[in-house]
Amino acid sequence: MVQRYVRVRTRENRIYYGSLQPNRSVQVLDAPPWLKGQATDRVLNMDGYELLAPCAPSKIVAVGKNYARHAAEMGGEVPREPLIFLKPPTTIIAAGEAIVYPQQSQRVDYEGELALVIGERCRHCTSEQAASKIWGYTIANDVTARDLQQKDRQWTRAKGFDTFCPLGPWIVREINPSSRLQTYLNDNPEPVQSTLIEEMVFSPEAIVAYISQIMTLLPGDIILTGTPDGIGPVQPGDRVCIEIEGIGQLENTVAAPVSPK
Repeated sequence: MVQRYVRVRTRENRIYYGSLQPNRSVQVLDAPPWLKGQATDRVLNMDGYELLAPCAPSKIVAVGKNYARHAAEMGGEVPREPLIFLKPPTTIIAAGEAIVYPQQSQRVDYEGELALVIGERCRHCTSEQAASKIWGYTIANDVTARDLQQKDRQWTRAKGFDTFCPLGPWIVREINPSSRLQTYLNDNPEPVQSTLIEEMVFSPEAIVAYISQIMTLLPGDIILTGTPDGIGPVQPGDRVCIEIEGIGQLENTVAAPVSPK
């Protein structure tokens, strides 16, 4: 069985990294696994913890239009170099938490993506060096307020609302390039997104190398590698499930806007 690494909160409000066991217990580590965390004697039973997003990055760097068919559906061509933007860490929520529909928007879209977890400090890396800096892989939903993205002509507000980066449920060390990414909406058995991750325009290694020429990547940072075609809107009450072979499923519901206090 593929080892799955998690981040959890106990009933005592203590946060730990650990390895998920087949019986859903968690073997606690003494540090994040990418910082060479070692197993301790502590084991948390499945009723003794809450599953959190699997890491707490200093930053989230995302790539736009990294699948040719998605670039086409957005009315543009594939960029000649990775098109990057930032999402604040406050966008992150765990599997099972609610995406909150912002009052400022009338069109919010799902975007299923493969996420990379950086394991070592990375600056001015080649693609070959970058491959060793990728510690693991997880699933992300780059939730986007599409109307605000078009209105603002830049992406900070549209991509930056709290809850706009569901992440998880865990991290795995390796993934097959021919793994399929699929996104499902509510109880529809047919996926609204379905592609092989090897269809990316820029590979994970090329993306990490490119970003490292611009900013230093730190252990635990997250890279979102882009969404395939098939994006679409969600409404409060909807349920979005993103599945990547070899990792698992990331499922979140959509909640109505929160009234300002």
